[in-house]
Amino acid sequence: MSQQPTPPPAPDVTAPVRRLDAAELPACLSLSKDREWPHEDRKWALLFEVGEVYGIDAPDGGLAGVVVATRYGTGVTAISMMLVAERFGRRGLGRRLMNHALEHCRTDSFSLTATDDGRPLYERVGFRTTGLCFKYTGVYRPAPQEPTGPATRPARAGDLPAVLALDAEVFGAPRDQLLRRLQTFGEDFRVVDGPGGIAGFGGCWRNVDNTVIGPVVAQDTAVATALIADLAAGAGGECRLDLEDRKPQLLDWAAAHGFTAGSTTAVMVHGADLPGDRSRLFTPVMVALG
Repeated sequence: MSQQPTPPPAPDVTAPVRRLDAAELPACLSLSKDREWPHEDRKWALLFEVGEVYGIDAPDGGLAGVVVATRYGTGVTAISMMLVAERFGRRGLGRRLMNHALEHCRTDSFSLTATDDGRPLYERVGFRTTGLCFKYTGVYRPAPQEPTGPATRPARAGDLPAVLALDAEVFGAPRDQLLRRLQTFGEDFRVVDGPGGIAGFGGCWRNVDNTVIGPVVAQDTAVATALIADLAAGAGGECRLDLEDRKPQLLDWAAAHGFTAGSTTAVMVHGADLPGDRSRLFTPVMVALG
């Protein structure tokens, strides 16, 4: 029986980590395809706008690896889109990219969500698991005889200062650039009025094959579910919710309203605990951005 030829070793990668610009978005999409990730061109374009994309050039062309770091002031950096081409796996590129992001951004805290495959790398560079995040997808379905929740309305331009102030209090770091961009990037943005001002806000944006509901910031679960229900009903079709295990009531609500649990990732933090009042943060903009 003939012996299978041994495949040639992957080329050595010695190129430094460098900052990428938006013109290199197609190379990032090619790298995503290499790892069988979806073709999320709108998501990548937003990450180039609000974050810092770092990459390592492959000696045989294209990118060998990439990572995105999105800084919110000096408080928090969200790490995402860690990708290494399959042919360069297990050569230390992921660790080089992560260390570069940690050393360059130097915020008090770093956050990310990790698959089981990625978690060992993040643990080696100092991340710790603080919870779980569940992906729920489905077509929103009102529950029969459900009590009417708080009324939501479309956000107006004059609401933006109050939205930014509430978000800074809850998230614990400024996300002004991101939230301003969501006014045009997203499909819908809604608020709930309370006796003392805005009691909550939420938005949604279109990805490849569904509408992501996020961010949702609210004073309580009733305000949050009212926002999610109206955003999902307005979007129509399949929607996605990224929900953490620290909100069991919201997990139950999602399951009762047409959403099905899918993949699970670990919520991980490096450095100080995340700031703000996370009890009022119900869904992220996307897991890549917090």
